[in-house]
Amino acid sequence: MILCITHSQDFYNIDLFFGHLASKNIPYFRLNSDRLNHEQNISITDKGFELTDESGNTIHSEQITAVWHRKSWRITVPEEMDESYRPVFLKEYSSLRYNLLTSLQHLPWINPLEAENKIDGNKMLQLNLAEKHGLKIPETLFSNDAGKVTSFFHRKCNGKMVAKLHGSLAKSMNGENFLSTHIIDRDSLGNIEDIAYCPMIFQPYIEKAYELRIVYVDGTFFTGKINNSEHADWRVVREGYSWSAYDLPGSVEEGLDGMMKEMNLYLGAIDMIRGKNGEYYFLEVNPQGEWGMLQKYLGFPIARSIADQLIKRIPIHE
Repeated sequence: MILCITHSQDFYNIDLFFGHLASKNIPYFRLNSDRLNHEQNISITDKGFELTDESGNTIHSEQITAVWHRKSWRITVPEEMDESYRPVFLKEYSSLRYNLLTSLQHLPWINPLEAENKIDGNKMLQLNLAEKHGLKIPETLFSNDAGKVTSFFHRKCNGKMVAKLHGSLAKSMNGENFLSTHIIDRDSLGNIEDIAYCPMIFQPYIEKAYELRIVYVDGTFFTGKINNSEHADWRVVREGYSWSAYDLPGSVEEGLDGMMKEMNLYLGAIDMIRGKNGEYYFLEVNPQGEWGMLQKYLGFPIARSIADQLIKRIPIHE
């Protein structure tokens, strides 16, 4: 049985994945990460765990043969709970979730849990590894020091700088809870003192021809191009843009493949841009990134590829 860890509002991508498993008569279990709380009954021992979800479905850890950590959301807190107890509730259920997941680390995962956490939580490491494998990256500063940011702006950014959080607040591609990448110019630089309260990543603004969303599945690339050259992030506007299939140069694919293998990731959604100067720039990889729009609009068989990649690593199928 394949365990898929997702969230209660995930439908399109996960349904495609489950549909492919069903077509191969492979059983699966959906675990909603945000409902891994008082709505579920969970017991973990040194031998494994038993879990009954919010719908009354029960699974034992010995039934699980492989895992896809599709996406984790913040655990839902009961509305009626006293504010003073909420931190304790979240801390203990987060610990319970982590213990449950790590008890399965001996099984095949789409991305090993620790590798995924390490890469997703360290954008500077991502940039270093990308550059190591021959990919071009923007000069980057991660700082809470207004003086250093101002100096970086004047020395490196030619009048226009991109600022973004290290961790995205986006829950989905529909923009819910999404804090976008934004542009800082000379007029807005005067407000940079507030950076002391929220460290951010800064890069020179690159005049771009278009953006690329690349889904990597164990050496296979599914690449979509979106014709955004004007805005810092197409997800803020969304209207007037369309996806088209794109063939990456062999050298870029080779660099990305080497980078992903060193990261120990089988799956990732990679963001790149092509500058008006013709260069390809690596921006980041999200191990839990969105790809449904590429399957929907371009017909890429991404869900099937993810499922097949995991199935082939289950010992009974070897």
